[in-house]
Amino acid sequence: MSQSHSPTLEGQKAKQYRRWIYQTLLVVAAATCLLIISGSPLTEAFWQAATLVPESPKMLAMKFGVALAFAAMGAGQTSTPSNEDCPSTNTAINGTPFPPLIEATLEDIVKGLESGLFTSVELVNAYSARVMEVNSTLKMVTELNPDALSIAAETDRLRANGSVLGPLHGIPILLKNNIATMDEMANTAGSYALVGARVPKDSTMAAKLRKAGAVLLGKTNLSQWANYRSSNTSNGWSALGGQTEAAYYPGQDPSGSSSGSGVASSLGLALACLGTETDGSIVSPAGVNNLAAIKPTVGLTSRYLVVPISEHQDTVGPMARTVKDAAYILSAIAGPDPNDNYTSAFPFSTVPDYVAACDYSGLKGKRLGVPRNLFMQYSDSEEYRPQIASFDASLDVFRAAGAEVVDNLHLEGPGVLASSNFEDVVLMADFVTGVANYFSELTANPLKITSLAELQEFTQGTPMEDWPARDTRIWQDALDLGFDNTSPEFWSNYTADLRYGGLLGITGAIKNMSLDALIMPTTFSSTLPAVIGSPIVTVPLGRYPDNTTVVPNQFGNLNATGPNLPFGIAFLGEHFSEEKLISLAYAFEQRTKVRNTIKPYIQPKTELVDIVDKKE
Repeated sequence: MSQSHSPTLEGQKAKQYRRWIYQTLLVVAAATCLLIISGSPLTEAFWQAATLVPESPKMLAMKFGVALAFAAMGAGQTSTPSNEDCPSTNTAINGTPFPPLIEATLEDIVKGLESGLFTSVELVNAYSARVMEVNSTLKMVTELNPDALSIAAETDRLRANGSVLGPLHGIPILLKNNIATMDEMANTAGSYALVGARVPKDSTMAAKLRKAGAVLLGKTNLSQWANYRSSNTSNGWSALGGQTEAAYYPGQDPSGSSSGSGVASSLGLALACLGTETDGSIVSPAGVNNLAAIKPTVGLTSRYLVVPISEHQDTVGPMARTVKDAAYILSAIAGPDPNDNYTSAFPFSTVPDYVAACDYSGLKGKRLGVPRNLFMQYSDSEEYRPQIASFDASLDVFRAAGAEVVDNLHLEGPGVLASSNFEDVVLMADFVTGVANYFSELTANPLKITSLAELQEFTQGTPMEDWPARDTRIWQDALDLGFDNTSPEFWSNYTADLRYGGLLGITGAIKNMSLDALIMPTTFSSTLPAVIGSPIVTVPLGRYPDNTTVVPNQFGNLNATGPNLPFGIAFLGEHFSEEKLISLAYAFEQRTKVRNTIKPYIQPKTELVDIVDKKE
């Protein structure tokens, strides 16, 4: 495809560069004000200001006002709290016990709201202050919603009048920055190519959360383009959001691509977050961030107005601190959508009650298979030995709970997939089509980018996109493929995925062995469910010991392995088996309660009591 420069594109670029100069001046001015008002450290003030650069004078007024309010709340706080700076254990509100926000569940928060202990407005203020405390260090949130306080106030008014929209009423949720909202927030996938772009309406995921009464608190950083641009980048980096780090060891690799969602959920910066997954992008960051998360069946949740990679593999799901909280969110976002024809496969007349599936006795009488050939080759690796040892020890938990463990399963399909490029071909062909379709949906597209070739041209010509230090090899490979997902060559690769990942993989094993699910370390779990579009639920399993050798990532800017890094256990099932997987995962989670035994090295200090007390 031609990569020549068009006059129109060059003109748009010139305008964009002039706009960036203007925005830089705004950053300097905003940072100066933040320094004066909040006493924030210099680097934090400039980072906060950069995240608040407007796209219009209206955005300047709204966002800068929010920034000043949050800065004032955080006056005198440092940007990198140490373990000694951890929140007080006394988080009671007006003498009523209430857990720290890093531990508070949805049911804790709903009880507080219903009893009048605090309001949704106070909840938004508390979460927002927590974001501002750690964002300069961890860079997990790209934007706070300037409308969040007014939305929260409306939910408080409705609650006072006896009108509650559901369990998520007035509850702040963060969205990954590839899930579009039709409001003052951006949807950029972390790229300057989508700065100023507008969508015709909310994504279906955002619309369903609003309908359920949730407060969309902001957007989280991600591996740029959901980790589908570079062969030599780092998890959690985007040109717009910078480098996200996780909170359990300094410089920790947050995994990706739902990096910011993983870190934000782990620290209690919202009740929970939405992430997206093509192959591992929910469950992998959930594992390393000590979370419970659900990667739904493709077709259970809509992808409409979510920046795509693959229509055959993309899915949207919750990343939370408990299985039950994730189940509450899944209940709100699941269901058919006429804008996403894959959801026509939704097999239920109504959305299942995923919360009711949270049953302590959920493991009793179940048969669980362990596909050893997917991970046993790593048993002697220092990098993976702690994970496999913890997994092996966990099998006694399943047996004690009444489950039968069928160990040492050998799946034939994964070996074939590992030695082929079937999945790569599917993703490349899907992306060429999908990204062009997304651009065509935009109601405002300032750079007039309409295709992958033009996107690559812009990225390579824009210094802030960090090319060629971070290449566009994946895009070039997709362009060199020479066909998209409408071509006959595509279908042979996709049907091979279904055969080796399904019949000779997950679904074949479950049916042939009369199993309820497969279980394995989360690190090794994502690819088979990815290629056939089946679900995964992951929960915390353990952490790396304190004497673990620190190993950097391949890019050299993060720590991929080190002391205290969490890891998870995954439950894999047949398509649309989320109820069963949630039941199994919940029963395991409640027996082990690993999450609260693993502490982050950094966390915000603000608690709800601080916000409520300021009001008194």
